[in-house]
Amino acid sequence: MHENFCGFCGQSASVDTITFKETFNDFLESVFSVNAPLVLTFRLLILNPGKLFREYLSGKRKTYYKPVSFFILSTFLYLVLRSVINYNPASLSGVNVDGMLLVEAGKYMVKNINNILFFLVFALGIFLKLFFFKRYSFVEYLAISFYLAGIYTLMGAVFMIYLKFVNPNPTYVTFILFFFYIVYSLISFFKDKKIKVALKAIFVFLFSFIVYIVLGFFLSLLIVWLNQH
Repeated sequence: MHENFCGFCGQSASVDTITFKETFNDFLESVFSVNAPLVLTFRLLILNPGKLFREYLSGKRKTYYKPVSFFILSTFLYLVLRSVINYNPASLSGVNVDGMLLVEAGKYMVKNINNILFFLVFALGIFLKLFFFKRYSFVEYLAISFYLAGIYTLMGAVFMIYLKFVNPNPTYVTFILFFFYIVYSLISFFKDKKIKVALKAIFVFLFSFIVYIVLGFFLSLLIVWLNQH
């Protein structure tokens, strides 16, 4: 009986050749099963982000999808969806004047928003540290910021479908939804007085987006200017 199994790990002594079907099934199991890290991570980010943040920072990291990986996956899904539905964000209503440097920079920023989102990640990390400095380190807040920016990217992906097929006029729905998500997630994360945390969360959101937009637009302006000269 023992000859059929390894005495140390219990694995079958008879190992078949790895097949594509087996590899693909393992991938689906690890990513999309009920207890998969990605599914658990996304579920908690929606239902109880504070629990995810606390447990991940406390060391339970194999249980959840890593924040940087989640951000990269969200960005990848955004780009794939944009390609599939053939959506051009630079064609938004009100952004149709050619030749002006500032307008072209605005177009560039909107079209390459996935590359500029790193500014939002670092801005969130910085202001989380400034307003909640005693709790965690900057690097730990940065990990939370990658989760938050990933959710923002997914919101943008969903709203992109609305802009493409329902109403092409740009609105601030994603911006407003993310504002409420930031407040909700930080209240869930910090078990303090809700009003105090909510006020700090509002400042974190506002300052982060100001820095994100200013730096993103400045970089876009610089790139467009260099391309024109």
